[in-house]
Amino acid sequence: MTDFIRARSSGQKVERMSEIKKAADAQFSERPYHEITLTTVAERLSWSRANLYKYVTTKEEIFLELTGDKWREYFTALKAAFPPGCGYSAEVAAEVWAGILNANCEHLKYSSILCSIIETNVTIEKLAAFKKDFHRQIDELTVLFYQNFGISEKKAYELIMTVHYHAVGMYGYCNAGPMVMDALERAGVKLEIPDFREKMKDFIYMNLRFVLKTEN
Repeated sequence: MTDFIRARSSGQKVERMSEIKKAADAQFSERPYHEITLTTVAERLSWSRANLYKYVTTKEEIFLELTGDKWREYFTALKAAFPPGCGYSAEVAAEVWAGILNANCEHLKYSSILCSIIETNVTIEKLAAFKKDFHRQIDELTVLFYQNFGISEKKAYELIMTVHYHAVGMYGYCNAGPMVMDALERAGVKLEIPDFREKMKDFIYMNLRFVLKTEN
């Protein structure tokens, strides 16, 4: 809970936005996206909705920024785990990559609603800035991967994105909510929830071996 004080400097504006994102992020760990509103975020901050409007106009603007934050955390961890010249085998690389995904899986939760929900209710300017930063980081990671694995830039990019999209789906499958589990039980469906890290390790290893085989 934070008493509202109008930001007067750019630093204070960044601080206020950080408080807003922290409040929305906390709510997203507690309830479904559709139950979060600007009103609930304002209440979490002990602000009025009018004060919140001084910084954002839609909740999607908050979640777009949060998605960018989560992605940067993941990219930073991944680049640190794959330093230039690391020389990992496909098996080791899969183990390391799966571990990074497992430790930074929040970006997958946000990514699952990025295209269909978050990006649909923000300004073109904010979306363009988000896309520019996202692809800058993807490009940096692509260069690192094609140099480390000795594959083409195109294949490195495809590998990164293939792993990402599979991870988004697998994360949702491995973290089904109580309502989904209740529905499965009522439907008489016995579903064994797999281990996310192990499944991603197997998937990454399979794809990396295929890429290395076709490129070399």
